[in-house]
Amino acid sequence: MIVKTLLAAIVAGLIAGVFMTAAQEMRVVPLILHAEEYEGEAPAADQPATQEPAAAGHDQHSSLNSTSPLGALASALSPVTPAYAHEHEGDHEEGGIMFGLSRFSGTLLANLVTGAGFSLLLAGVSLVIGYPITLANGAAWGAFGWLAVHLLPAIGLPPELPGFPAAELGDRQVWWAATVLFSAVGLYLLALRPELVAKIAGLVLIAAPQVYGAPQPLDISSNVPAVLGAEFAVAALATTLAFWLVLGVVSGFINDRFVKAH
Repeated sequence: MIVKTLLAAIVAGLIAGVFMTAAQEMRVVPLILHAEEYEGEAPAADQPATQEPAAAGHDQHSSLNSTSPLGALASALSPVTPAYAHEHEGDHEEGGIMFGLSRFSGTLLANLVTGAGFSLLLAGVSLVIGYPITLANGAAWGAFGWLAVHLLPAIGLPPELPGFPAAELGDRQVWWAATVLFSAVGLYLLALRPELVAKIAGLVLIAAPQVYGAPQPLDISSNVPAVLGAEFAVAALATTLAFWLVLGVVSGFINDRFVKAH
């Protein structure tokens, strides 16, 4: 049964990854391309009054554009996670993301791997805590995954466009990972443990990273319009919510089919 659960998770993850790619192409990718037009410009406050905007400059990037191959891979596998944002901005001026792939192919590959990985993680958690993913509760599983991995970390580190200032990569990664872990445990205590002490502990765990605070850049000036950043954050969070809901529902559907066939 464990093998079937993991197999269902992989299939569901691949389906969700394809769905995620289509959703990103409709809204998220156009916003990224728009933001890339502003890269290389000085922030508006620093430009002389007579200076004409340089729409296609790509010579200056975030202070984090020097990275290892492992870091670039991690960035590609989490395309809208701000903990890895700005890590490979200088690698795709010609439209490629990694290993010479086109932007679309790289996004699809990253989403397939991400979908399978998150789906296996969700299946593993369900096996450990003894709450199987079914069609009836699949959407709830997906919603909790989205809360832990995306929405709660986004309170401190919202999804960021290229050209937006960001704190040091290592600091962001540590805070993001800790927030995901604390949020996941906290949500488990709140949703599945009946004890009052457990629920209070869950609230404390969820609030702790936010109270501590996410790492922030020293200089927040940017040439990318703030409204564009806000649109991107909303689009990215909405896209990931749809991804997680599809992931949970499809996982539950396949699991139910396996149970009926057993």
